[in-house]
Amino acid sequence: MDTYSVDVVYQAISALFQGNNAKEQEKANKWLQEFQKSIYSWTIADELLHQKRDLHANYFAAQTMRNKIQNSFSELPPHTHESLRDSLITHIGQIDEQTDNVIVTQLSLAVADLALLMASWQEPINDLLVTLAPHPAAIWPLLEVLKVLPEEIDSRYLRLGANRREEVHKQLDASAECVLKFLCACMQREDLDQQRVWNAVLRTYSAWLVIHAFPLSHVYNNALSQLAFRLLSLPETTGKLHDNATECVCALLSCMNTSRQDGVTNESEFSVEAQIFGAVCMLETPYHLSVAHEDTDKTINYCRIFTSLCDAFFYNLLEDPQKPHYCLKGLDLVLLCVGHFDYEVAEITFHLWYKLSEDLFQRNDNKLTTLFKPHIERLISALFRHSQMESDHDGLIEENNNFYDFRRKVSDLIKDVAFIVGSGACFKQMFHILQVPETTWESTEAALFIMQNVAKNILPEENEVIPKVVEAILNMSEQTHIAVRYTAILLIGELCEWIENHAESLEAVLNFLLFALQQKNGLAPAAAMALTSICSACRQKMVCHISGLVEIARSLDSFQINNDVAIGLLKGISLILTRLPREQLQPALREIVGFQLQPLAQLTESSNSEASAQKGERSDPVYWIDRACAIIRHTNPDVPDTVEHPTVAILNDAWPLISRVMDKYQSDLRIMERTCRLIRYGIRMVRKQAVQLVEPLIKQMVVLYAVQHHSCFLYVGSILVDEFARSSECIGVLLEMLQAFIEPTFGLLQMENGLKNNPDTVDDFFRLASRYLDCCPHQLLQSSLITPIFQCALIACALDHREANSSVMKFFINLLVWGRTNSHSRNAECRPLVVELANQHGGALVMNLIQASVFQLHSYMLADVAEVLHELKQVVGNDRMQPFLAQALESLPKKNSGGYVTATQQQLDEFSSTVLRSDTTKAISQALKTFTRLFR
Repeated sequence: MDTYSVDVVYQAISALFQGNNAKEQEKANKWLQEFQKSIYSWTIADELLHQKRDLHANYFAAQTMRNKIQNSFSELPPHTHESLRDSLITHIGQIDEQTDNVIVTQLSLAVADLALLMASWQEPINDLLVTLAPHPAAIWPLLEVLKVLPEEIDSRYLRLGANRREEVHKQLDASAECVLKFLCACMQREDLDQQRVWNAVLRTYSAWLVIHAFPLSHVYNNALSQLAFRLLSLPETTGKLHDNATECVCALLSCMNTSRQDGVTNESEFSVEAQIFGAVCMLETPYHLSVAHEDTDKTINYCRIFTSLCDAFFYNLLEDPQKPHYCLKGLDLVLLCVGHFDYEVAEITFHLWYKLSEDLFQRNDNKLTTLFKPHIERLISALFRHSQMESDHDGLIEENNNFYDFRRKVSDLIKDVAFIVGSGACFKQMFHILQVPETTWESTEAALFIMQNVAKNILPEENEVIPKVVEAILNMSEQTHIAVRYTAILLIGELCEWIENHAESLEAVLNFLLFALQQKNGLAPAAAMALTSICSACRQKMVCHISGLVEIARSLDSFQINNDVAIGLLKGISLILTRLPREQLQPALREIVGFQLQPLAQLTESSNSEASAQKGERSDPVYWIDRACAIIRHTNPDVPDTVEHPTVAILNDAWPLISRVMDKYQSDLRIMERTCRLIRYGIRMVRKQAVQLVEPLIKQMVVLYAVQHHSCFLYVGSILVDEFARSSECIGVLLEMLQAFIEPTFGLLQMENGLKNNPDTVDDFFRLASRYLDCCPHQLLQSSLITPIFQCALIACALDHREANSSVMKFFINLLVWGRTNSHSRNAECRPLVVELANQHGGALVMNLIQASVFQLHSYMLADVAEVLHELKQVVGNDRMQPFLAQALESLPKKNSGGYVTATQQQLDEFSSTVLRSDTTKAISQALKTFTRLFR
């Protein structure tokens, strides 16, 4: 298998698909992958398709052809494009009933992608119709090509560019009438299988509707749309046909949505909209039939259509509350689906309710909100029913099953829509359900669940319903179903602000929660979460209970709760510690932190290796580190800078243990990250009072980083710079730290795919460099370190990792800011250094930024790039910026792989002019996004 030939490729395909030796199969697979990358794969794949020896070879050849066109079209010289096109059309024309569907799809995609890329193919649709339509066997692949072609227009692999896309859309619009006639003609053919042809034409028609190739006036009154509605109205329609008819109607409705956004002025279009609305409303009866026949797949299809209808008419719904639009009937259809017995049907509608609530909230129009109040009341009633557990269910809902996920989504939705009916009214509505005699346990639990989700929005002064609810929960018997008790406890936690306002209830609530916390029946997690919320809301009133809370912290591992819940409880207790007088705070804090550090010390002193540490167990150092971190992070007393912070002594005493943890577990990234997090919050809490830790911490981190390359050490370094770089006695050791970090960092990033494989290192290193520029710019700018850091950042411009790239851009911004003309004395000493750097490397910076923006970066990352360009322009001025831009734009390809012009000279000039004359980052960002679309 050393050289490429048809026979050798056949051997490799046979070894891969028919061999029994795993090693040989893996070897063949790698060889075939390399073959697909080679220039020879074009002709060999073509030959394989001609020979048609076996299914595997045909599939491989079709896939290869599609991949080559998609990813390597630039390999072919333009004069070969026509012969490739003719060969592919020949292969398409030879497809028959026995050809595998996967091969048909791959060849169809190959033809479609070629039509999109090949600029010299002026009328691909008409050419394909003329060549293939007369042959009955070619109808099926032709329909597939016509389907996938509009779908491929926005393929990120093809990178057609905005100019070519616009040209393609014009081609498709011009061919739309011919395609519609062809599809209608296919429906009438009696020599074709009716079900199969209906499925194919509906799928193709939908694809053309999605790109809005037909004017709205043509999309309803044609045989295809009528067929879709007719199939949806017939109970005997098969599942596949029903699915395709649904896709078709949803695509049709999306056309209406677009015409509304563009502004509808034509009366005939208003008439078409009304007709389509009426046709969808006629599907209410078939919906009821699907429910009666328990055909959930069809029910889901109708639900999608009704929801899409409301999406299409969404802004009409919100027009005038005094004269509601006829499309309000659409919400009744959607609510019909929400009332279906299967919660999966209701879930399809959730995005619509989110959209409605967001719009009503933004408009803040009471009359408009009142219009939708009955609909939201019906929605909440339906969600209450859907949230009920099965009556024979024992125990609690298991996390991460479908019903648990659904209830989580219900929770989010209720919090979003509750303001429309009023949280108090919703709470009351559920309370009335609780008061109904003989209410079942599952109804009670669901009502409490709904109440739990609106409780925080009820005014703390409420005295009518909540006191009765709280009293009933506190007096709940142990015989009550465990799920009811669990949800009731969570509700108590959500009422924390009300409890803070009604201090007389606090003692009883705490006793109730402490009792539940000690249970072994599953209630403890709910009790811990509720107690955390009450600690957070009732901080001052909980101070007198601190001794009990310390006991809870001591006994944490006796409760049936996981570590995340335990950490939450420690956070709540720490918030109370913060309110203690100084003489009480430090001993209590030392005691609670000690509960976590003592077991950690035992782990470091044991002979057990790090491999024996089981994640999430008591033998895992992270188990204790995270707890200590939560306490340090949230115990934040108001201490003047001149007074020693109560955490300082604890932190200094803990340092030898932290140092041992870093030594013992240095190769475990997870443990190191959590340890660095503990150090970070400790230093942030006591700030400059942690000065005696700086030198030993830096000394150890530098050694460990050189060996292990954990980027969390870079992050801790940036915290140290932020806190201590303005201190003259620390600046020297901090610059030495940067020098020590640079060599291993650059060594790592200069390896093959070093940037791509180590985005965290890029992120943390340039965050560190930015901190130096923030805190001690002159010292860094005049050092020999700035040039290699800048050059590394130039290379890292192209990294398409969101956080890492953002840190690189922030480094450039923070650097260039010091080059601005400013009266500030620090600017005066830094400015000449930055100007020299910008003049020397500005051209390379602009070149790399433009190349990265066009070919590597996502559009949401371009705002940061724009800010760098804006700051560079401020430093070097337009006279220098103009040639930088001209050189960068000149380096871009003038044509895409298919020979089409990517960006005209006018577009290049317009972009350059916008960047040079813009006074704001926003204007440059918008210009950059528009410009990069020309190449994507």
